[in-house]
Amino acid sequence: MRTSNFALRLQNSLMKEARRAALKEGVALNQLINVAVAEKLSALRAEMRFREMASRADRQKTLEVLARMGNDEPPVPGDELPRGWNKPKKRASLNKRANGKKRKAA
Repeated sequence: MRTSNFALRLQNSLMKEARRAALKEGVALNQLINVAVAEKLSALRAEMRFREMASRADRQKTLEVLARMGNDEPPVPGDELPRGWNKPKKRASLNKRANGKKRKAA
């Protein structure tokens, strides 16, 4: 396995906590940091994949499939859907900033 070196600057409190965690886990600090970075990258990849899949989803087809499912069995407690589940979500306008102010026309 090929490795790379990188000078990592951590806040003192974060370094102390990482050292304690590595000691508790019985691994080297380097190994703990490698695993932490790998876990974060995996989570980011999963999020990107879910967003990609969601962007290709066809809401109407999904609702049609769900309408055909479970017609022979009544719902059981806990099967309730949250209020407004079938209402399309309002999308934030691309012309607004995060703080709600409109952008000036270019």
